[in-house]
Amino acid sequence: EIHEMEEKAKVIRLTEQGAKEYFGKLESLKKELAGLKPDETLVMQEKSDSEVPSTFVRIKGAFLNPGEKVTAGVPAILPAMPAAFPNNRLGLANWIVSPENPLTARVAVNRLWEQVFGRGIVETSEDFGTQGQKPTHPELLDWLATEFVRLKWSQKSILRLIVTSSTYRQSSKTTPSLQELDPYNRLLARSPRFRMEAEMLRDSALSIGGLLSSKMGGPSVFPLQPDGIWNVPYSGETWVTSPGEDKYRRGIYTFWRRSAPYPAFITFDATSREFCTVRRIRTNTPLQAMTALNDPVFLEAARGLANRVLKEGGADLGKQLAFAFQCCASRKPNTAELSRLKKLLILETNRYLKDPENATKLVGVKQDVSVNETANHAAWIVVANVLLNLDETLTKE
Repeated sequence: EIHEMEEKAKVIRLTEQGAKEYFGKLESLKKELAGLKPDETLVMQEKSDSEVPSTFVRIKGAFLNPGEKVTAGVPAILPAMPAAFPNNRLGLANWIVSPENPLTARVAVNRLWEQVFGRGIVETSEDFGTQGQKPTHPELLDWLATEFVRLKWSQKSILRLIVTSSTYRQSSKTTPSLQELDPYNRLLARSPRFRMEAEMLRDSALSIGGLLSSKMGGPSVFPLQPDGIWNVPYSGETWVTSPGEDKYRRGIYTFWRRSAPYPAFITFDATSREFCTVRRIRTNTPLQAMTALNDPVFLEAARGLANRVLKEGGADLGKQLAFAFQCCASRKPNTAELSRLKKLLILETNRYLKDPENATKLVGVKQDVSVNETANHAAWIVVANVLLNLDETLTKE
């Protein structure tokens, strides 16, 4: 406002030299601006390095009833904080990653081991205390911890070390004697074999179907999910599926609502996120098979894989079947597997030739093609759905 009045004043001086009222208002505004003072904001800052952080024990929790004065420190069971470290949060951070403090590196490498092998060297990765499990290989855990520190805390380097080890590169095949001696593979006599986690299963299926978006960052998205999940009496909000590639983004970007979490993730043992969970407990339920067969995302992935086969698999049926199988299982199928897939494809093609309406619904997009081509396309979607539900597709081995 002052700037505008000053601009007008230049004109007024030339045309109306006696406009005292106008210039009086301008001077009043300038004085008002000079008198304005910004509000003060409280901030937190570190105390001097020489002063040890301290507080008082509040007797019976009463704030106005202070007891003994206590100072900041580290657990007595662990190495003391060096005198050279400052008595503040920076000193604590330096102590946490100090080579003399073994716990941090041990916990970190145990969680990385758990991601790769499905079970940590200490199974209770969330609890290294007296209530937790003892390590199955304590010397290995200690060595990995020291290597992690030596490698300057590089997760990429320590993971490379683990996955290139002869222990990890073993075959996951087992024998009756091994099953009897070590059913949970705690002794690491074979390579790990376990079902992927919820988000990985969805992302893997979309990737196989050629649909997974590589877009990074941005707000949460609303991917496909069954209707009615958000139909609750106390809220009028609705789940509106994100358009375009956003509905095929990685599971980490999925919008999460505590009272109605994404159902496919919960079915495959994802947590509700109401509190921090270090270790997920795997379950096996019939609902998981129903989800992998019928969930909208898995159906879209099956459509995507069928489209890939028809475009990239070649003209020969045998090559198409081998291509589809290898996309899911990462290996070539044997003769028996090819034969069973071929029989299924022929069976489903004949069924959809007799039911062109459902064939068109399954394909999803009405195309200007013959009934035979639509039936063949629908049959490939069924075969793709079966392949996406193979144990080898859903299991990390």
